[in-house]
Amino acid sequence: MTQLYRIGQIVPSSNVTMETEIPAMLTARQLIRPAQRFTFHSSRMRMKTVRKEELAAMDGESDRCALELSDAHVDVMGYACLVAIMSMGPGYHRESQKRLHQRSVENGHPTPVITSAGALVDALKVMNARRVVVVAPYMKPLTELVVNYIREEGVEVLGYRALEIPDNLDVARHDPMRLPEIVAELDVSDADAIVLSACVQMPSLAAVSKVEALTGKPVVTAAIATTYAMLKALDLEPVVPGAGALLSGAY
Repeated sequence: MTQLYRIGQIVPSSNVTMETEIPAMLTARQLIRPAQRFTFHSSRMRMKTVRKEELAAMDGESDRCALELSDAHVDVMGYACLVAIMSMGPGYHRESQKRLHQRSVENGHPTPVITSAGALVDALKVMNARRVVVVAPYMKPLTELVVNYIREEGVEVLGYRALEIPDNLDVARHDPMRLPEIVAELDVSDADAIVLSACVQMPSLAAVSKVEALTGKPVVTAAIATTYAMLKALDLEPVVPGAGALLSGAY
């Protein structure tokens, strides 16, 4: 018998990647788990430029988005902006998840809520990745906030690359097949894992397998970590073909 799951995403208004990469992964999963199918539903928060002030203002709209998705009785909600959460200070993903879940409770349809920020730091713990290198599209000050957030979660960041792309639509236009050469410029020899995209807007899925093959290291992205967390929240096996080590079935 077919099981249908409604995937809700709280998305920045200028984000065009999470509504492509997460559906791509879960649609690919249907090839190996055909009885489990997914539909995708979004609510948007206004944001065009990746600046701390604009991110904070955008985050204030997330409660409304959670209510709107709750009206649709989605089975899980994902807050699809890693840097908005991490720029609010260490550990903020826990506060955000708790608050947005409470909005769904108040609306009469309690729904598990994950954030891409929380999903990434949790994924690194699942992978036992104590030391990582990170690639992010943000300007350097925001990238350093992300790096510090990860460090506060007990993970050592050995190195990082900030691509310094301020406009969020330009982030989405970044060619994912440039990522292998960017990683090649980083020293990954002592890393337990590579965070290929610490951003749900920067496309990366197409490059994951290549970077794993070139480096011999497990690779994770914010979108992959979010997909893993969504599947776990739905009590489904977290496996997706072609989506890197985390979704290989090893974890």
